[in-house]
Amino acid sequence: MPEIRFDGQVAIVTGAGGGLGRSHALELARRGAKVVVNDLGASIDGSGGGSDAANQVVEEIRAAGGEAIANGSSVADDLGVERMVKDAMDAWGRIDILIANAGILRDRSYTKMTIADFELVLDVHLMGTVKPARAVWDIMRAQNYGRMVFTTSSGGLYGNFGQSNYGTAKMGIVGLMQTLKLEGQKNNVHINAISPVAATRMTEALMPPEILEALAPGRVTAGVVHLCSADAPTGAILTAGAGTFALARVVETEGAYLGQDVTAEDVRDAWSKIADFTDAHAYFAGGEQTQKFLRKAQVV
Repeated sequence: MPEIRFDGQVAIVTGAGGGLGRSHALELARRGAKVVVNDLGASIDGSGGGSDAANQVVEEIRAAGGEAIANGSSVADDLGVERMVKDAMDAWGRIDILIANAGILRDRSYTKMTIADFELVLDVHLMGTVKPARAVWDIMRAQNYGRMVFTTSSGGLYGNFGQSNYGTAKMGIVGLMQTLKLEGQKNNVHINAISPVAATRMTEALMPPEILEALAPGRVTAGVVHLCSADAPTGAILTAGAGTFALARVVETEGAYLGQDVTAEDVRDAWSKIADFTDAHAYFAGGEQTQKFLRKAQVV
């Protein structure tokens, strides 16, 4: 199989000043992509800001013979996102890849979580994916090619204590992907999600050095590069960490038809059959679930 290359392609990587985003940007550039390195330069909790981190990554790319420009926009700011996309189009005239990676943490137990904590994390993670994706959407559709990789998390897929805001945002990103994969199909715009476990600013204080080494960001980036390629699937949730890759899916049991006059007691008594995952199925679109319900009710 040939090497995956991105010669002539343009990528935007948000949150690319360090950690996973930096790793993604460097590897795409090494493989020929021209890269917009976006980073607000804020701290983990979203405070502060500056373009030094993005500029440093751009210098790394240029020193290795690649092409890159820095952008310091906030992904939650409408005008900032417009400027980020304009920078790419002014420099290179197209956008082929978007990796929505930017994020912050405001971890607290739910009883201590403020609405401000919730809104800020939703703005950066969820709307900070929605806005760049919307800004490049028509560009990718017009050129009949595009690849987007959204960053979700086990905190959204499965839950983590103290991360109700983060988990809500990360699962919302999966919902966005599930619809855009359908709307992008006819124009060859593929949308996937990465759920990474990696050593970054967000995890460095939580793990010992040998674990941090095993969780090097580059071991996640390998999967992201595939999701950015011409051969990428669409609608995949790729989980990755320490060199292991797996797929996560929302699956549904076959269930039990309990009749038109069903009662709560009927549901209770049939629970073991309802909850039997033996023949569970992953649907590609919501209408497939509706068809199952109608089939079991013998309406279709």
